[in-house]
Order: sequence, then C-alpha cells, then structure tokens
Amino acid sequence: MDITPEIKKKLELLDEKYQTMGQDMNAYLDGLLYMDYLKYWDYIHTDTLLSLQNPRTNFPDEKIFIMYHQITELFFRLCIHEYEQISEKEVINADYLIQKVKRIVNYFDGLNTTYGIMIEGMEKEQFLKFRMALLPASGFQSAQYRMIELYSTNLVNLLNHEYASKNPDVKKLSPEQLFEHIYWKTGATELATGKKTLTLKQFEEKYSAQFIELSKKCAKGNLYARYNELPESERNNPELVSLMRQLDSNINVNWCLQHYKSAVRYLQGDPEIIAATGATNWQKYLPPRFQKIIFFPELWTGNEKQEWGKAWVEKLLEK
Repeated sequence: MDITPEIKKKLELLDEKYQTMGQDMNAYLDGLLYMDYLKYWDYIHTDTLLSLQNPRTNFPDEKIFIMYHQITELFFRLCIHEYEQISEKEVINADYLIQKVKRIVNYFDGLNTTYGIMIEGMEKEQFLKFRMALLPASGFQSAQYRMIELYSTNLVNLLNHEYASKNPDVKKLSPEQLFEHIYWKTGATELATGKKTLTLKQFEEKYSAQFIELSKKCAKGNLYARYNELPESERNNPELVSLMRQLDSNINVNWCLQHYKSAVRYLQGDPEIIAATGATNWQKYLPPRFQKIIFFPELWTGNEKQEWGKAWVEKLLEK
C-alpha cells in the first residue's frame, strides 16, 4: 500500500511521542502487529461479571437481590468518577459544574426509577427467609454511598440533626470529632439499648479512617465548596441551581424513600424480622423528614428546609 501523507504524519507523531518517553516506536509497532483483535466480552469482562453472583441460600430471588445491589454500586462508582473530577480540577466555572452535576443527577434518576425492579421483583416470603442468612450485612454498609455524601457537601451538613441543633459551635470541631456525630451512626443502633450494632461496628472498623481522611481531602474539594468558589453571578445560574437542588432531593429524599418503601413492603408488620436489617433503626433512619440531611442548605428556603421530605412521605403513605 502507498504511504499517504496522512499515514506518514501519524507515524512521525508516534515516533515523536515515543522518543519523548525514551521508547523505541518499532517495538510498539511489533506489539501492535502481534496483538489480537479486541473482543467485547474481554473488554467488558462479561464472564467475570456474571461469576460474581454467589447466593448463600437456594431461594431464586436472592440472585435478584445481589445483582441489583451490584448494579447500584456501579452507579455509585459512576457518580464518584464525576465527583473526583470536580474535586481535583484546578479552576472551575458554572458550565463545568453544570456538565458534571447533570451527569450525577442522571445517574440517581436511573437508580430511583429502577429501584422498583427489586422492590417488585422479589417474593416477600423468599426475601424474609434468605435475608436472615445474610446477617449482619446491610446496605447501610455501602462505603461508596458514604463517599458520595462526603464528596457532595461539608461534613457539618452530615451531622445528626439533633446534635447539630444543640451545638452551635460544631464548625470549630475537628473532622475526627465531627465524624463521631455523623447522622448515619444513629441509624445503626439497637432499638432497645441504644448500643452500636455489629453492622455499625464492622463498618466503622473497616472504613472510619478512610472516611475521615476523605472528609479532610474534600474540605475544599467537595461539590458544595467548589460551588461556593464561583463568583456570585455564576452561583446564581438558574440551570446550575436547579441541578444542585435536583441532586439534593434525588439523594436525600427520593433515594431514601425508595429504601423506606422497600422496608415498609418487606418488614412492616413483622417486628420479629427487624433483625433482617442488621438491627438498623430503619423507621427513624430512612425517612428524610427525620434526618433532614441537606447538602446545599443555601439553595433552599427556610420553609423548604423545615418541611424537608414531608410531602414525599405523605404522598408515599397515601399509596
């Protein structure tokens, strides 16, 4: 074949690239010559993905439970991929945040609209049986979800609501001190004694140090902090404000209520089966009107914050 000017130019650029790295381009061309064609199943690692469902019981619907939670964790990873870029980018503007926040909103839209696949996809009888074989594991222990929270807002906005309201000087506390009062710890306490559940103890042992380190890293790099870096004119961009509010409600209201709806379906009326949640206090932990976790408080009115999640809960309970 003829060496066209286009091919010659590309070869020159390749040679320049490898010379810069102190490498021999000819060796890489040999590798390209011997390399096999890329196949979809190798690139996506399909066989590996399909080998990761390992039920602990013989109930067929347990596979649905496993696969949907794996899908959820992949969506969380997509979100974190965007958050990491927001955190690490040296200079940002409203257009950049709009692009990134829109992606995260879309990911949580996907999660919220597909959660019914799991809610409606398992027989209650099967769930209540196979779930007992999974103790003390709980979705509460999703480290990626906790990372999303830390990447989203300042640590003080993730404190237990009652503790924060009684301690106006929380902003003076260290990340280690703040972390002791992060809101989700109250959701994994034993209902009768108030002691930490094994679910929480395991979670803290594995991830507490990592979470505290991430909170320090994100002190100036979380989404809320980067948003507040923008000039006032850009912070007031209607599209950006709308997306930030959507993200806040998607994560802190809609996603929580999907889990609340699931818990009501499978656990309500069965007090003895509360152990199936790892003894987490889901009645007080899941409804957003109790936690009042708001990532971007400045973007909501006082009344909206006061009524946080109530309308959604009332609508859900009417069904």
